[in-house]
Amino acid sequence: MTYAPSPQPGRRPKIFVVGGSNAVSRPYSFLPMAGWAQTMPLFLTDEVEVVACARARASSKSFRERGRLQWILENMDPGDYLLFGFGQNDIKPDPGLHTEPYSTFMEHMAAYVHGARERGGHPVIYLPYERRRIDRHGNVARFLGDYPAAARLLAEEEHVPVVDVYGQSLQWWEELGPEASKAVFVYLRRGEPLQKHILDGDNVHLRAEGAVEVARFTVRSMLEQGIIPAHWGRDLDRTRFDYSEMGWLDEETFRHRTASRVSTYPGA
Repeated sequence: MTYAPSPQPGRRPKIFVVGGSNAVSRPYSFLPMAGWAQTMPLFLTDEVEVVACARARASSKSFRERGRLQWILENMDPGDYLLFGFGQNDIKPDPGLHTEPYSTFMEHMAAYVHGARERGGHPVIYLPYERRRIDRHGNVARFLGDYPAAARLLAEEEHVPVVDVYGQSLQWWEELGPEASKAVFVYLRRGEPLQKHILDGDNVHLRAEGAVEVARFTVRSMLEQGIIPAHWGRDLDRTRFDYSEMGWLDEETFRHRTASRVSTYPGA
């Protein structure tokens, strides 16, 4: 089945990317940490615009309740895409973030699906990658619990395409093993300074190298499933990238986007 719409003349379609800190576009002060959404344009032509809306510490509940989903829906045109995925923060006990996988999580996620469709958009669920927690036998821990399965169940019920970064990440981390997998997470290398915003030995967030691979897999999956038109893809087999291409933001732009991409609509 294909999901890609017919192109609308004169309008550049948008892919709104929604999620937590794993996807968020980072400012330069977070180097070498990068969110995978900021590297997505490396694999897409200028025919489509990536609007990176992910926010650190966001859950399906908090992102919606703080008016961030509403802002996207207010700025969505027919034919745009809403690529969204949560679970990393929904699992936390914080009452402002927490949801239960097969009840409140699915209820909040369904609001993203219905909101996009009501505006003529195309919802796409992605299953976030797993953390780097590998035992001495090379087995990757399932930190995200039932959230990926609950998201997939919702996708089946609502007939929404899925980008399974979660399943792919389990394969990646097991293949790389405990030591080599450090190369894609935030483990500082010789000569790299320790920025005040990052933690050396971070098993949750990616270096730019890891972000690029998640973005590559995401775009490839969307192309292979026919979710987006084939001619939007580019450079999927490219192996060398420069840090200057990674889409890090200056501090002013980062602060502005964080503060402004919230709806003031009373019902948000």
